[in-house]
Amino acid sequence: MSRQVLLSREARADDSQAHDHGTHDIAPDLAYKRLSVVNVVFLGIPDTPNWLLVDTGIPGSGPAIVKAAQERFGDFPPRGILLTHGHLDHCGSLHALLETWDVPVYAHPLEHPYLTGQAAYPEADPSVGGGGFSLLSPLLSTGPFDFSSHLQALPEDGAFPSRPDFRWIHTPGHTAGHVSFWRERDQTLIAGDAFLTTNQESLFSIFLQTPEMHGPPQPFTPDWPAAADSVRRLRELRPELVVSGHGRAMRGPEMLAALDKLADEFEFIAVPQKGRYLNDPANAANGKAYRQRR
Repeated sequence: MSRQVLLSREARADDSQAHDHGTHDIAPDLAYKRLSVVNVVFLGIPDTPNWLLVDTGIPGSGPAIVKAAQERFGDFPPRGILLTHGHLDHCGSLHALLETWDVPVYAHPLEHPYLTGQAAYPEADPSVGGGGFSLLSPLLSTGPFDFSSHLQALPEDGAFPSRPDFRWIHTPGHTAGHVSFWRERDQTLIAGDAFLTTNQESLFSIFLQTPEMHGPPQPFTPDWPAAADSVRRLRELRPELVVSGHGRAMRGPEMLAALDKLADEFEFIAVPQKGRYLNDPANAANGKAYRQRR
């Protein structure tokens, strides 16, 4: 049995031509931009001030994000920056952006030790195999990172800063405080790295953006039982439109059928056959396999 859940071109939500600044419109108030290996999301109606940025890409992405934001929203800064989680490919340009925009940064409280200089994320596990990215994963810093001067906790009730139509959902596994963002009225899901729409372990798939429903990045996921639970929770929402942290935005029945398959067969499709965290989940809750500054 194959460990892949491939998707056809028809499931893509971004077949329209990207803007000159590289963003893809996938809803009237939702667009995303691919920055090297990762996506950032612009949430808000163009040319209006009430917009939010979700994640910030790898280091060096700041100027491209600012340019795209200015072309989309004018000179209005975001009302805030939301982090699905704090891995380097999702917070890498945060310091640079905060020099341009003095705005709050929101993350789940369980991410805060990694975003206030107190702790580093669990080290990458290249032994999971799967491709070139897995082999290169130890080269990526796991922190600690320090954004404490701007960091705030997401509201406890699931509310969404300045956008009452969205709510956040705790989806741990890839990290202890990973969150996804959900809008009920049009069944839109911003999944972060809870699941992906490409194979992030394969450099070939990353380059081609091969559409594939995939679990979270294997080298950086230390708690597979929690990751499985999170995917199954998101499946129960029955999303119509999905944008994940890596890969193309997807929509429609084929996407949902692929998500069903991933959820039903997660342990076979998503979980690596080997790896240091398979029988010893490492997260902030149990204090294992992460480094903390004293």
